[in-house]
Amino acid sequence: MEDVVVQPIDLAPRVDEALAVQALAFGLGEDEVRVRHHIVLRHLATPGARAYGATTATGRLVGFVYGMPNDRSQWWSTVVEPYLRSTGTQGWLDDSFAITELHVHPDHQARGIGRELITAITDTSGQPRSILSAIDTESPARRLYRSLGYTDLARRVRFPSAARPFAVMGAPLPLLRPGGKRPEGTDFRRPADRG
Repeated sequence: MEDVVVQPIDLAPRVDEALAVQALAFGLGEDEVRVRHHIVLRHLATPGARAYGATTATGRLVGFVYGMPNDRSQWWSTVVEPYLRSTGTQGWLDDSFAITELHVHPDHQARGIGRELITAITDTSGQPRSILSAIDTESPARRLYRSLGYTDLARRVRFPSAARPFAVMGAPLPLLRPGGKRPEGTDFRRPADRG
């Protein structure tokens, strides 16, 4: 198996390559890829947006993550806010770094690349916590997120045009490392308890 390097990338010029990875990992059709092309470029233009990529020695992109500081006025937040309000967790929409997309090519999954991508991007986010949504089913992705410290904030969240329900998950930063530990010198209290 090829060695892979995880590092910050300028995702905009590589959006087609990233979406090809997402299409394989997430099962997207051509029409969905076309729609997401414009969405990704719009997201990347948001202040504070950043991306990391996993590339092979030849420069081929085999995984990526991107996200941004969450903003309650963004579409995603307006959809999930009522669900979070119903569970008393709507405060997670503030002071959070939102993971927008995280995908690894199927040939490179189960090698720790997703974990490395998400910890790298959240470690540099400058936010006290992270929030994301994932299909609400037991899956390798949900197991990864739980191992990193994410917990369910709301379940059975319905996005317009999405066939399956999603779960919204949140975690204090920095994320847990293998063995359930946080990096040295970090504050172990939940963001709401810091004062």
